[in-house]
Amino acid sequence: MATPPTAPPIGGGTALAGVLGDPVRHSLSPAMHNAAIAALGLDWVYLALPVAAAELALVLRALEAIDCRGLNVTLPHKQAAAALAAELTPLARRLGAVNTLVRREGGGWLGTNTDVEGFLAPLRQAAPHGGGTGDALPRPWAEREALVLGCGGSARAVVAGLVELGLARIRVAGRDGASLKRFVDACASWAPRLDPLAWEQEPPEASGPLATALASSDLVVNTTPVGMASRSDPTAADRSPLRPDQLEALPAGATVYDLIYTPRPTALLRLARERGCTAIDGLEMLVQQGAASLRLWSGRRDVPVDAMRAAALARLEGP
Repeated sequence: MATPPTAPPIGGGTALAGVLGDPVRHSLSPAMHNAAIAALGLDWVYLALPVAAAELALVLRALEAIDCRGLNVTLPHKQAAAALAAELTPLARRLGAVNTLVRREGGGWLGTNTDVEGFLAPLRQAAPHGGGTGDALPRPWAEREALVLGCGGSARAVVAGLVELGLARIRVAGRDGASLKRFVDACASWAPRLDPLAWEQEPPEASGPLATALASSDLVVNTTPVGMASRSDPTAADRSPLRPDQLEALPAGATVYDLIYTPRPTALLRLARERGCTAIDGLEMLVQQGAASLRLWSGRRDVPVDAMRAAALARLEGP
């Protein structure tokens, strides 16, 4: 078995890259980025950098001053980082959020968003390389229907990806009517076929709007945190945003995509597999958006995605 490459020793010439968030110590990004950095032979180190919201502008200026090579941005800073960027890509401007900051030759940061590319990768690949618990094959997504659960920041990237795939109908389900309306209104200029769906807890076997939507959905994407493992709540990982009886409404061969990847599989994906659905989790999205960021920072097209995926899996499965 080949020995993984090791990065050069950290020294005075070692460049910095990292991820900004609060909290951020749980992030898998350092493991997967440092594995890729070592494979590429770059004299860089990638760190998780916890930053309070009030200090974000100061930290961005300081990192620019020390020639930081690039940054990822995670919660809760994606919208604030967009406002602080010197320039935004058209995609980042549409989404109103950035997850990647790239140094500009003229100074300041270029804000972009690689979450959409990461989200789409498993839907376009012949097999999602551990990005799920099913063996998905490419599907002709154009003219199909999708249901997105949740209307937060992650849902914007998901909707943008679904628009790019050319789906005929995209429904977004939210529990808060005001938040759902703001979401649909914000996306209206670039996602005109977006349908809001008031997501209420329907009793078992009810034939309400959610059940009707599920019955015609070829793809369901969960963008909510329901089902994410939590140290403070041991039962969190046992929850699913959809019940087994609701999943029964899905057409045969539907795909269920959960942006959560801890635990693997989530309760939603476990139930989806029992229903016979293709199940995809969010780990491949994380890996692919990170690889896209590293290409932008380094100018290298040979970013080792397999090494990044292996490092993320090892971290997840480790002690």
